[in-house]
Amino acid sequence: MSPRAGKPGPHTLAFVESPVQLLNVLEWAHTRAPWTGLTLVVLSPVDPMTRGQLRRMSELAREDGHEVRWEEARGGTSAPFRTVGGLAALLRRARRIVMGDPFSRYVQLLLTITRARELVVVDDGTATMEFVGQLARGERLVRWHRKGSRPGARDLLFAPVSSSARRRLTPSRGARGRQVEIFSSMPIAEVPDGVTVTAHDFAWTRSRFGPPRITKGADMVGTSLVETGVVDAERYLDAVRTLAKAHGATRYFAHRRESSEKLHRLAVETGLEIVRPDLPLELIARRGPVGRTILSFPSTVVHTLPLALAGTEVTVAVCDIDPAWLTRTASPRASGFLSGVTDSARGVERLLAVPGT
Repeated sequence: MSPRAGKPGPHTLAFVESPVQLLNVLEWAHTRAPWTGLTLVVLSPVDPMTRGQLRRMSELAREDGHEVRWEEARGGTSAPFRTVGGLAALLRRARRIVMGDPFSRYVQLLLTITRARELVVVDDGTATMEFVGQLARGERLVRWHRKGSRPGARDLLFAPVSSSARRRLTPSRGARGRQVEIFSSMPIAEVPDGVTVTAHDFAWTRSRFGPPRITKGADMVGTSLVETGVVDAERYLDAVRTLAKAHGATRYFAHRRESSEKLHRLAVETGLEIVRPDLPLELIARRGPVGRTILSFPSTVVHTLPLALAGTEVTVAVCDIDPAWLTRTASPRASGFLSGVTDSARGVERLLAVPGT
């Protein structure tokens, strides 16, 4: 057990559904609770790449002295009932809940059970920016790429649970008041009343890995904007091809949600080496080797990589998403949100356009 962590137990209970969420729970523990052992619950998805990264991150968590509980939370129709039932006792005993995705229906359901008076939300990428804004404005919790679309039948059915979760994530005063903390590397424009915002600078990552060996070329970072229905696939392929040629990129680090079909086309049509990382990109880049320039479209990494690579000579360059690349079904908020992700990024080089697309 790491000397930084105490005895694992039910007092601090963390829920994660992705490798980045798990990384950011470890970062929070390193910064805010260095002597606290977490009981870390992995609500495992079905995607093989995500599961693989989660297992690698779980090993790192155990090395730091934390207890990891792996839940097959999506293994069939009865899995959610088994998972929630098995976690009920832990939820009722926990004094602090740490979560990575307050938009998750699973997490929202678990929040209705807990009596914890300390709630912590760690980064889940750019979604954190939207969550904090919605909480400050008293709006219902809706992911940014779905905002503006009409709620479906499942949304309406789940609405009471979502509303309850939003109330629980709102600080309250008094003897039985709730404390809410946001642990984030994202720019937070609107801070809800009573919420504590703690800066996240990847101190754990920098202490554990690197500095990396830096190569002469450039690397590209993939995005799942095509898979989420925001960006047209053909436009995206054209942009990657042009950007890679202009900057001499040789490797393409795939997002865990990118489809195999799209990645195959990218490899054939651009000549890029497709890399499927086994850990979050912040750790991959910090371990190295990594290109002297990292090219990205608007995404979480334009905020996190400059922090993880602080003190190195790596430049992170971000290319804007042209509104013409958006699909007809993209949320009305998509263009503004993506521009805001780029505009608010610090320590990056701005690429205003991709020539030839």
